[in-house]
Amino acid sequence: MKHLVILGHGTGGTIVAAKMRQKLPERDWQITVIDRDWQHHYQPGWLLIPFGLYTLEDCVKPKSKFVPPGVNFVLDDVTGIDPLKKQVKTSRDTYNYDWLVIGTGCRIMPEEVEGMTTGWGEAIHNFYTPEGAVALYQKLKYFDKGRVVLNIAELPFKCPVAPLEFVFMADWFFTVNGVRDQVEIELVTPLPGAFTKPKASEILGRICEEKNIKVTPDYQLAEVDAEKKVLKSYQGQEVPYDLLVAIPPNFGAQCLIDSEMTDPMGYVETDNFTLKAKKFDHIYVIGDAANVPASKAGSVAHYEADVIIDNLVREIDGQPPKPDYDGHSTCFVVTGYNKGSLLDFNYKIEPLPGKYPFPGLGPFDLLGDSFVNFMGKMMFRWTYYNLMLKGSHLPLESQFVLAGKVRGILAPDIEIPLRRPRP
Repeated sequence: MKHLVILGHGTGGTIVAAKMRQKLPERDWQITVIDRDWQHHYQPGWLLIPFGLYTLEDCVKPKSKFVPPGVNFVLDDVTGIDPLKKQVKTSRDTYNYDWLVIGTGCRIMPEEVEGMTTGWGEAIHNFYTPEGAVALYQKLKYFDKGRVVLNIAELPFKCPVAPLEFVFMADWFFTVNGVRDQVEIELVTPLPGAFTKPKASEILGRICEEKNIKVTPDYQLAEVDAEKKVLKSYQGQEVPYDLLVAIPPNFGAQCLIDSEMTDPMGYVETDNFTLKAKKFDHIYVIGDAANVPASKAGSVAHYEADVIIDNLVREIDGQPPKPDYDGHSTCFVVTGYNKGSLLDFNYKIEPLPGKYPFPGLGPFDLLGDSFVNFMGKMMFRWTYYNLMLKGSHLPLESQFVLAGKVRGILAPDIEIPLRRPRP
């Protein structure tokens, strides 16, 4: 009996487990998934909880619902990995593997910023944990005057569009509550603009201007003075706040750091195209745990899963992996007032206008601002729980598709090919 072990039962690990069970004969392969949490969180929903669009109950389901027959789910803490012995150690047991998939995600670390934990949960809140999202909902409910500042401490961080969605929805929320003229909203970011991709940043930056949302770019956060309610940068620039919505530094899993398998931020060095660990054999890495230059977002994990599954099967059959992942990411952006935009891009090609997922038909408008896009965002939760996590086929290509898009916009800052030559 051979063993495939998957660490983490989030988006990536759940999809890989479901689809690999369909491909590997049960008589020959045991598939084991190890995770420390019995709850599966629909993480895009955390952003919607503070504004009352979702409740916590809408975003949490037992992981047992998504464990297919023939997959062994272990509820335990991973304490270490020994790539030489091909073993995973947990708090209660040791698991041997022939192949390992790491999908342990990432976590926020407010303690990495001087002074941030002092005001944590008081005037400093977050929407990157379920508890934080609920607490922020309670804070926003009665907030009627002052400065709301969203700060991105450093790169990388989960879901690059989430900060923009928050400030857009804050504008919407305070307008509906009749207090927008008494609330200032500011996005303070280390990026040179509103988003990671220049052309999309230009478009989204204009939306910020139209909504009277201030964007402070190139801000390198040094510390938070929670007593004075001030952000301080390394350049000496201060930004006051009444409510700070913080995106603290994001780090990989501690068990990977302790196993000396990561870069200084706790991410596993991963081949950008095959998604195989660079320094360790028989290991693939999916989602937020990888250090590939793609967004840390659920759509990325979904697209990566198809490439990893194909490459696992190829290597099990004695064939070399294919360099088929191109950095594809798809992001709905709630712009407020029951409207949304949609971005589709990869390592090399910026978000382009067009129709998605069916070229020329849609129904979603890329880089548009429409009610249909907003409904796509709101309805995706059903698709996620009922189709995606169960390994069902979706009309979404793992690779970026130019068909139906207006061409010609290439990102000048990433000098890597769309595809490596096949081995």
